[in-house]
Parts: sequence; structure tokens; C-alpha cells
Amino acid sequence: MLRERLLALAEPLVQRLGYELVDVEYAATRSEATLRVYIDWPEGKMSAEAQLAGDDGTRAFDGIGVEDCERVSRELSALLDVEDPITVPYQLEVSSPGADRILRTPAHYQRFVGERAHVELLAPRDGRRRYTGTLVRAGEEDFEVNVDGSAVSIRYAEAGKTRLAPDFSRQRPRGKK
Repeated sequence: MLRERLLALAEPLVQRLGYELVDVEYAATRSEATLRVYIDWPEGKMSAEAQLAGDDGTRAFDGIGVEDCERVSRELSALLDVEDPITVPYQLEVSSPGADRILRTPAHYQRFVGERAHVELLAPRDGRRRYTGTLVRAGEEDFEVNVDGSAVSIRYAEAGKTRLAPDFSRQRPRGKK
């Protein structure tokens, strides 16, 4: 499948450049095609700008920046030109995953235990396909979400798509104590 091929090509390159590959999305219509690549800093690592600013809570930037995206885009574009996994003209977009980032690997789930997530199952379970709650556990084969006080255990193989579901109404402005 194309998605797996793109992940297999992009992941080693993105890691070699010092980033984490969060996900890839390929979308095509009759008139255009787009490959979106989402990158982030690996857990425990941050941008050089954030490191220089210190950890006093006043730094204005600690995420993926335009320069990071440009760097990955240049390198990945060259690799994709050689490997040619997409045979039609397409646009390559590299960006940060955003606050509602997708969770793709067990490591992603483990990294965000304690955060709100929205899970969409591949097939309904007991008539229900979507769950939103707090990610309370992430193991090797499954994870658990607390939905309205009830623990729901879900195997990774059952989860079609899981995204963080931040509650922006509960967050305070950046830089305020």
C-alpha cells in the first residue's frame, strides 16, 4: 500500500535529520494530489531556539518551525524524486502535527497518557464506533481511555484513527502563571 511505502521511505530520513515522523497523508483528486508529512521533535528533545531561550516558562517557541519543515521538505523531496513512489504530479507539504495530532504508534500513545483523545474504531463495538476521553494507559498491544468515568480498553489493531482532543477552553494563555 502507498501509505506504508511512504512511511518506510520517510521515517529513516526524518529520524536521521533529528525529528520524529508523526504521520503521512496522501490525498488525490482528479485535478491534484498532495502528500502531507507531519514531523515533531522526539520526546525529550526540543528546538535549538527553545534550548537557547531556557526553561523559565517565557520562551515563545518550542515546536517545529518553518526552518525545520523546509529542511525535511528539501531532503524528502530529493529522496522521493529518486524512489518515485507517487507516479503523478503532487504537492509536498511538511508541517508540525498540530494540537490535535494523530497518534499512530504505541510510543505516541505512551507519550500522551493523561491527555484527552478522540478514538474512531475500524468497526463498531457494542454499537459504538467513537470514544472521547482521557488516555490513561498505553501498552504494547492496547491502550485505555477513560470515557465519562468508565475505562475502555482498545487494541491498537481496532483503532482506525486516534487524535488528541485538546480542550482549549480550559487552557490558560501562554506565559501566564
